[in-house]
Parts: sequence; structure tokens; C-alpha cells
Amino acid sequence: MAPEESAEAAGLLQSFESRYLAARTLRSFPWQSLEEKLRDSSGPELLLIILQKPSGDSVTLSESTAIISHGTTGLVTWDAALYLAEWAIQNPAAFAHRTVLELGSGAGLTGLAICKTCCPSAYVFSDYHSCVLEQLRGNVLLNGLSLEPDATADSESPKVTVAQLDWDVVTAPQLAAFQPDVIIAADVLYCPETVLSLVRVLQRLSACLKGQQAPDAYVAFTVRNPQTYQLFTSELGQAGIPWEAVPHHDQKLFPYEEHSDMAILKLML
Repeated sequence: MAPEESAEAAGLLQSFESRYLAARTLRSFPWQSLEEKLRDSSGPELLLIILQKPSGDSVTLSESTAIISHGTTGLVTWDAALYLAEWAIQNPAAFAHRTVLELGSGAGLTGLAICKTCCPSAYVFSDYHSCVLEQLRGNVLLNGLSLEPDATADSESPKVTVAQLDWDVVTAPQLAAFQPDVIIAADVLYCPETVLSLVRVLQRLSACLKGQQAPDAYVAFTVRNPQTYQLFTSELGQAGIPWEAVPHHDQKLFPYEEHSDMAILKLML
């Protein structure tokens, strides 16, 4: 490799390491294959390996290097997904032996962390954009999980589904079919339109599951605009959905922005 190419690759790898790897040493990391992917890939994708916890368990992701790609922001992992994954890893009982429905799964980091560490009985990744869904399916398989229906699936692993879900048109019967015990969403409150769509979906879920034990719901987000946060809590109030803030956790496992103002709300549907 020419000196200028080597320097360029080193810069890319250093940027990648500081942004995506936890602050602990990896015993082995495929730097050579990563370098080849960076140099040879024709698309804006990057293979990421992210440590989950000190035991060495990892989640492997293929995701976009661009914040917006193919007209969507769902091809990259956002900070609140990392924050919610940390909370889940520290609170596995919230998901153990339960069916989890994730709204707006994006690259899949949070769900994959839950599947690998929290022992859910079933996990439903959902999103709308076709490119996001394709990437999600790939990331599920990349992490050794099987997609339903798959007769070869490990009986000890959760039943994993990737579903296309348009919040604006999904019906109550379609939502009821998921039979979720837990509902989660991370970094989906980025504009007023998505806030309103999310609250409508939560209302439908609440209505279609009446008569059953109400699912737990957790929404994690970065407070980028206080007005958007206020709109969300106001709309929850108008929809009759009580909520409470989940206490901040202090064990940081992932390298998101130090000064990000992040929160998790628990909703009572």
C-alpha cells in the first residue's frame, strides 16, 4: 500500500475506533478486513463490531457511514439506541421471557443487544423503509440469530421477526397480532410529525390490547429540541397515556457523546 493510502486508511480507522468502539481493549479485531472494506466498498457501509459488556459479548453491525442515506436516517445507529441498549443490559428482567416489539428499529443495535443479553422469548424488529428492513435482516443473520419462520432456529434463542410497519396506516388488528409484552423505541422523536405518528401508534396499541395485561413501553431519546420533547409529553397527556422518567444509569458501555442530554420514559399504556 502506498504511504498516502496507508495514512488515509489509518485516519479512517482511527476515526472509526474513536466513534464506535467501547473504551476497552479488544483481544482481536479484523483491522485488515475492515481496511479492505473501507478501500474497496462501492457503497457507504461500514462493518462495526461494538462491545456490549465486560464479558466480551459483541454485536456486529453493517450500517451506513452517512447520517442520511437512501432518503432515510434509519441506516445508522443513533446515541439513544446505545443509551437504551445500556439500560436494557443492566435491566434484563424487563425483557426476559417476554415478547418485545421495537418501533423504528433502524440498524438494530438495541434489539440485537437485548436478544443477546436479556433472553426475550420473541423479538419483533420493525421499520418502514425497504433499505432499512434489508439491512436489519442482514444484521440479524450477521449476529447468529434466525429469522422466523426457520426450522433450523436455535430453540434457546428468541424467535426473531423483521416486520414492515408504517405508523400512519397500520391497523389495530395488525398491531394486536404482535402480542407484545414490552414495546420500545429509540431516537424516533426527531420532528413533530414523527411525534404525532408515534403517539397514534401507541394509542392503537393501548386500545387493541385492552382486556390483557398492559405492556410495558419505553421510549429513549436525545433531547435535541426541548419543544419536541414537550410536544411528546403533551401529546401523551392528551392521549391519556401516563408516563414517568426512568432514572439515569451511570454505567456507560458505549461511546456516545459525553454531553448528550438523553432520557428514557416509561409509558403506562
